[in-house]
Amino acid sequence: MSGAVNCTYPRNKQYGTSFLDVSLTSFNENLSLHLGSSFLFMQQCAAQFIKQQSPMSVVNISSIYGVVAPDFSIYDGTAMTMPVEYAAIKSALLHLNKYVTTFIKDSRFRVNSVSPGGILDNQPTEFLNAYKNSTNGHGMLSPEDLTGSIIFLLSQQSKYITGQNIIIDDGFTL
Repeated sequence: MSGAVNCTYPRNKQYGTSFLDVSLTSFNENLSLHLGSSFLFMQQCAAQFIKQQSPMSVVNISSIYGVVAPDFSIYDGTAMTMPVEYAAIKSALLHLNKYVTTFIKDSRFRVNSVSPGGILDNQPTEFLNAYKNSTNGHGMLSPEDLTGSIIFLLSQQSKYITGQNIIIDDGFTL
């Protein structure tokens, strides 16, 4: 069994601009960078599977914002926002998982996602507090909070789970 995890996050310098200020060029470039790299990653994994004909599990890192609409109130009092490009990319990634899985149509080739809530990365205290108040008490996640689910999806214990998305968000989306 082989596996691959896609946790890339490429973006241009305009990424994160407020919705009304995002240019179509910047939006398209971010889609191309992030979703395009995910497409290429999955395409190459599929090609490798076809060549080797041995089980392979692919895990993409998506986001809760690929599943639910943003809660803009948690960004109040900060210079942060929830980028429109991010929501478009992460929701498209979830569907791309299903597309690739059904295109290959072989139980030995699986593509799934893990969708975390926020990942702790030196965000402002105002944001961290607002985010935590929207969860069941833990708040922002560390990368280690995701590894168990990723390892499970890479393992044979999940050998018939495909095209799925595991949300890890301490109740944020409830």
